[in-house]
Amino acid sequence: MAARFWDPDGAQYGIPTFPWKLAPDGYATRRQLRADGLRPGGQDAIQIMWYSNRRRPSGAPPVLRFAYLYRRELAKPVRPMTPAKWAALAKANAARRVCPECRTDAGYCIPTSLGMCVTCAYPEEQRAA
Repeated sequence: MAARFWDPDGAQYGIPTFPWKLAPDGYATRRQLRADGLRPGGQDAIQIMWYSNRRRPSGAPPVLRFAYLYRRELAKPVRPMTPAKWAALAKANAARRVCPECRTDAGYCIPTSLGMCVTCAYPEEQRAA
């Protein structure tokens, strides 16, 4: 089954593709690069592909998964956060805490599943408590 994903020249999948654990040395995922303080820096990626049995219902076929890999020696350092970026991030996080119904700071990030604070979403339960 591993030979199915062997495409080092990218003829079948469009980019060089390798099976799980058979990628060339010197490549890393975005997370691995970030852990080392690096970023891909605009370079072309290769991919690894595999079938996974995780998170699938019983009897369902395996799920096709893939991950992009980037060369470590071509990676660039992560750009530092500027004061303007820090301010924008703080403003965005503060906006996630304000309930659109009652316009108050909930003290936590509003769940996207509710779209409002818990107090506004379940007023009956709040009166009983």
